[in-house]
Amino acid sequence: MTTTSPATSAPGGARVRVQRFGTFLSGMIMPNIAAFIAWGIITALFIDKGWVGNDGPIEAWRWADSAILGGGTIGDVDYKGLVGPIINYVLPLLIAFTGGRMVHGHRGGVVGAVAAFGVIIGADGTVMFLGAMIAGPLTALILKWVEKPWQGKIKPGFEMLVDNFSAGFVAFFASLAAFFWLAPLMKWITDILGGAVGWLVDTHLLPLASIIVEPAKVLFLNNAINHGVFTPLGSDQSSQTGKSLLFLIEANPGPGLGLLMAITVFGVGAARATAPGAAVIQFLGGIHEVYFPYVLAKPTLILGLIAGGATGVLTNVIFQSGLVAPAAPGSIFAVLFQTAPGSHIGVILSVVLAAAVTFLVCMPFLLASRRRDLAAEGDAAFAAAISQTQANKGKESSVLAGLGGAGTATLTAPIRSVVFACDAGMGSSAMGASVLRNKFKQAGVQGVTVVNQAIANLDGTADLVITQQQLTDRAKAQSPDSLHVSVDNFMNSPKYDEVVELVRDQGQAPAATETDTAAPAAQTTAPAGAEAVLTLDRVRIVPGSATRDEALKQAADALVAAGAVTPAYLQAMHDREATVSTFMGNGLAIPHGTNDAKDAVLGSALSVVRYDGGVDWAGDRASFVIGIAGKDGDHLQILAQIAELFSDEEDVARLNAAATPEELFALLSAVNEA
Repeated sequence: MTTTSPATSAPGGARVRVQRFGTFLSGMIMPNIAAFIAWGIITALFIDKGWVGNDGPIEAWRWADSAILGGGTIGDVDYKGLVGPIINYVLPLLIAFTGGRMVHGHRGGVVGAVAAFGVIIGADGTVMFLGAMIAGPLTALILKWVEKPWQGKIKPGFEMLVDNFSAGFVAFFASLAAFFWLAPLMKWITDILGGAVGWLVDTHLLPLASIIVEPAKVLFLNNAINHGVFTPLGSDQSSQTGKSLLFLIEANPGPGLGLLMAITVFGVGAARATAPGAAVIQFLGGIHEVYFPYVLAKPTLILGLIAGGATGVLTNVIFQSGLVAPAAPGSIFAVLFQTAPGSHIGVILSVVLAAAVTFLVCMPFLLASRRRDLAAEGDAAFAAAISQTQANKGKESSVLAGLGGAGTATLTAPIRSVVFACDAGMGSSAMGASVLRNKFKQAGVQGVTVVNQAIANLDGTADLVITQQQLTDRAKAQSPDSLHVSVDNFMNSPKYDEVVELVRDQGQAPAATETDTAAPAAQTTAPAGAEAVLTLDRVRIVPGSATRDEALKQAADALVAAGAVTPAYLQAMHDREATVSTFMGNGLAIPHGTNDAKDAVLGSALSVVRYDGGVDWAGDRASFVIGIAGKDGDHLQILAQIAELFSDEEDVARLNAAATPEELFALLSAVNEA
């Protein structure tokens, strides 16, 4: 279980901010890796020195080059007909759209892409990945600011007109600004960075980059370097020469393999026992984070990684080898697949030599401390390193969790109060509190209160605070003396069983009174005579699928029609998703507004839509989308019943089997009896 003690609960300061920046950059690049791979294949095949090239042996290839790539004649094909436009236009526009969408939904993506086109054209042939990374999210943020004053104040029927024109004007002015001002600036910056990298290559000093990259990887700070510098510059180089060694500075799996092999041979305890399996995951699967705990447990091993990384870079410099596109993830398979024609010897040697040098440098450090490690319970240090690695990552990892076994935390004081905290303290936390409350009841645990709150309302008195992973740092800052647990979702996280086991094993206080074990009345019971929160007209079954934005709009529209919220509540729903996903688990998402959207809530209501084709909810698949609007806490008991319903797999199966909205409503209508 990922827990953080009070002593280590302070946010990571500058490191956390750099992590978040790197994660944001990665969020723009990683969803578009498939496009990079496609471009890499085209580049490897059809540039002058590619596998097919101008002298391709098969006439069919020649015909395809001319007909599909649109360049030159069959005898003199212009292979840049497809290679150039993709790298110059398609990839930057995809990045800008993704960045804008992350900030302000689909409309943010649209205006971001238009603005990015200004910087692309203004850069006069320079690959504008960096410009797209700035123009996309920045323009979306400007649109968000511009529209904020009139959100919820437009007369019904005119919202689309106003939204389209505001977005159009923002995109127009942003594209002009990007063309005249941002493009020259980014071209200047790109030229400087490219010149610096070129100087490092010419002077054979590029291997020194490993001094920064390898420690940064262990602290999860590499995304800012890799996706902010190496990927843009490497792609520019690849478009001109067909390859770039910059793609292998961070992604080379050799150093990690060498480290894990050294621990397999010379390590002790749990580290030695788990290293072989970790090596398979790291080298073949490309999940480099799996070796980070071994370095945190013995920091001197970072010297081996630096030496191995520098060796790999130097090998590629000597052989002038590289990849045609980013290798993501950093698996040996991805590396070989993206290896440029004629570079296989250099790339393979760079991996092998990097692994060998890392192994040899780590060996004396492991041997020198072997006797001390055997006598000092190294397993405890390794378990602590796993927890620290997950804290550095900012979220839980099933791969890292597998290194340390069950690994429950040791608590220094009895747990008597548990608080589920979320942004608004309204929906997801209420359901999570209900699930854990039921688990405590089933396990016979008494003397523990379980309530839900907004993070802003945490007062530091809770013994244990449970939050979704993205919100844990905020909760730590608000309640620094509490123990903190991060969960993937609030519906069916395995952490609940671990919490129950920890509390039960501690032999909690005597049986509590009824008021001890229940949440405050305002959080658990609906006021007498309250109107039905869920009605048949707000229960729908959609046979197909929908995007998350479409599902949010349908949920918001139903709540607006019920008179429970104003139209501004839709934007509050989007703001909530931008902070943390409202996916609960077991196919359930419960979109609702942020804590700042209270003025947009007029009453309490629920809407239920079952999407038989599913909804991609930030990587999770939601089948049920329950929109929530709550006034004065009178909906929370209903949420508790929904949580109980969706935590039971048999109940979920019955909900999925309902053939009509009437049947589905009949299964859910008990929530109105609270």
